[in-house]
Amino acid sequence: MVKPWTGFVILYVLLLGGCAQPPADQITSAEQAIKDAQQSGAATYIADEYAKLEGGMAAIRKEVADQEAKFALFRDYGKVDQLVATVKTDAERVKTDSLKKMEEAKMAAVQAHHAAADAVKHAADLIAAAPAGKDRAALESIKTDAEALKASLNDVQMMIDKSDYLTAQTKAKAIQEKSQALSHEVETALAKIGKAKPVRTKKK
Repeated sequence: MVKPWTGFVILYVLLLGGCAQPPADQITSAEQAIKDAQQSGAATYIADEYAKLEGGMAAIRKEVADQEAKFALFRDYGKVDQLVATVKTDAERVKTDSLKKMEEAKMAAVQAHHAAADAVKHAADLIAAAPAGKDRAALESIKTDAEALKASLNDVQMMIDKSDYLTAQTKAKAIQEKSQALSHEVETALAKIGKAKPVRTKKK
């Protein structure tokens, strides 16, 4: 004999089976799209845009949580679908823009490295041509500084090889400026003893 409450149980199970479910696969694909954007350097090169992506993902999670807090029959994940679609579209755009910015940063870092290398060589050539005279100790100190700057160029190249282009560019510019300062120091000293006229080193 079928118990009277059996029909209600069956109806309840059927209703639950028809309840809306969060679009798990779509949410996962949105998370992967954000991860791809992050791996393209978005957090470094277009940080504001990447932060918006993370905000979009946070909005998705909040909407899912809000819906799950409701009675099963009243859950609606339509807004989640819309948010997911927006995040995925934005993530693709951010990834493309980030890769472009990264390539620009790479070119700038390489150029800065070359400019720094030229500045170091110019300083070394001046130092090599400078007579020691009574300022031998001072000249040796300058030589030591120049050698240290030359060694630092290897650090810049390592940064470029590791795709750390912004740091490489900053360090290369610092090397260039210090090398130019050394050149100016040597040129001024040579001018005082009549060996050369001071030359203003142009920044590249």
